[in-house]
Amino acid sequence: MNGEILSVLEHIEREKGINKEVLISALEAALLSAARKTLGLDAKAAEEIKVKFDVETGKINVFVGKERVDSDKFGRIAAQTAKQVIIQKIREAEKDVVFNEFQSKIGEIVSGTVYRFEKGNIVVDLLGKAEGLLPRSEQSPKEEFRQGERIAAYLLEVKKESKGPQIVLSRTHPNMVRKLFELEVPEIYESIVEIKAIAREAGERTKIAVWSKDEKVDSVGACVGMRGSRVKNIVTELHGEKIDIVRWSPDAESYIAAALSPAQISQMKFQKERQKVDCIVEPDQLSLAIGKHGQNVRLASKLTGWNIDIRTKEMLAKELEEKEKREAPKEAAPISEEVVCVTAIKGVGEKLASVLTENGFKTVEQVANATVEQLTKIKGIGEKKAQILIREAKKAIKDSSKE
Repeated sequence: MNGEILSVLEHIEREKGINKEVLISALEAALLSAARKTLGLDAKAAEEIKVKFDVETGKINVFVGKERVDSDKFGRIAAQTAKQVIIQKIREAEKDVVFNEFQSKIGEIVSGTVYRFEKGNIVVDLLGKAEGLLPRSEQSPKEEFRQGERIAAYLLEVKKESKGPQIVLSRTHPNMVRKLFELEVPEIYESIVEIKAIAREAGERTKIAVWSKDEKVDSVGACVGMRGSRVKNIVTELHGEKIDIVRWSPDAESYIAAALSPAQISQMKFQKERQKVDCIVEPDQLSLAIGKHGQNVRLASKLTGWNIDIRTKEMLAKELEEKEKREAPKEAAPISEEVVCVTAIKGVGEKLASVLTENGFKTVEQVANATVEQLTKIKGIGEKKAQILIREAKKAIKDSSKE
């Protein structure tokens, strides 16, 4: 039995990569605990028990103080204990091997097959090495998988748990698209073409901005491939998700125009302090620029980092007209002869009436409907004076209606 234990330990060291010293140390500790329970010694003697495993012969020696214990009963216990320790250590080592292997693959694409479904989550068999979890929150709403079907996913994280490492996968992460392009496009893998930004709505549409470090290499063409072969492979892997490949540019105007493609932009007005841009388009380009449920402009905003508003010239002119109407003093028909002139307002003499009239406030009702901000724009009228004028004008209208 002792020689058998030694050969097993050596086999485990070779096959599983577990240090034999670690196994021997664990084995001695387990045997020590077993010896204390089974040899029927008093408490004092039990404290003096020592177990030594001979690495040359594989023999297990048990000592109480300096006296060696020879027990057939303990020999059987030793064999059973050794087996349990070895099995436990193998399991722990296998968990560590799996954890370390997949920990190094975080941020990569891993492949496997759909093993089973658990409350909307998908358990993936990762080529027999481990099981990965694809949570419902990391699944594309447009995709469906069947048991046994091949599946590729982005390795999001690896968690250490008592049952073993939990490998969390994703098919919605923007970096899944990045990694698929790296695998499909040699120029990206070789860092000739660089992916500058990605904006994604999983299952629907992705916009990816690319730039070439070599003037001789067309960044967009490299990603599309001959007759669209490269991008088609990625679209197939993503179950039909649309992909727009945009040429990145350091010039904001060129970059935003490319990001909003296929729509054509007529004019842009930038508000750099607010990181906002108003894009003017022709009426026939409006729905194209905005996209279905606003998707095109929303993804373009995420991709470029600019808050983008889409307008036509007609919409812009209408907004400007409505703004002018809101800000202009409201015209009103005179209520009566007594209140047509602003002199009917208490406290308004000929001089103040002349100033109000020159600034467009010819009637009492115009003053009553004015805002404090509008009146304070008139030279010589402060905030308090403006409030009094508005209050007295309203009172004058009220008194006139009673008559």
